Amino acid sequence: MSEEKTLHEVATYSKDTPTSRPDLDGRAGVFVPTEKFDVAGSTSIRKGSGIAGFGNPDGSLTVYFENNRFDDSSLHKWENKVRKAYDRMVMNAPTVNKAKLDPKMLEYVGFIDGQGIQLKHPELLQHWLEQSGAVDTAPAGPIVVWPKSKNRF
Repeated sequence: MSEEKTLHEVATYSKDTPTSRPDLDGRAGVFVPTEKFDVAGSTSIRKGSGIAGFGNPDGSLTVYFENNRFDDSSLHKWENKVRKAYDRMVMNAPTVNKAKLDPKMLEYVGFIDGQGIQLKHPELLQHWLEQSGAVDTAPAGPIVVWPKSKNRF
């Protein structure tokens, strides 16, 4: 007898998600957790985290995140957390704030590059920050432009 064949759920990232580690000033995706991600049970990504990353050939996501675990005042705003995560990623800096995740756990909300952040789905970010009790950290609008700086690194 032949076995019954079933389709398994397949997860993949958005077609807009960059598919490799960005170079300095290159583009990366910005993400928020979905309802499938157990934020309360997570020891890594915490409420209000800024998350940036890219897709892998196997369909997973590599993400860098910033929680502001030590309550650094310069990382209070959400966009500064995402920028910190992004900077670690493009510099390939050693960090514990890095994970390889199933894309069902995260929702693509926009992108970040060396110029700033552009949110494609600001309502999803707003929902994440409301759930996190961090609405006061939200960006003023869907586009965040970095100030010009000669010595970024």
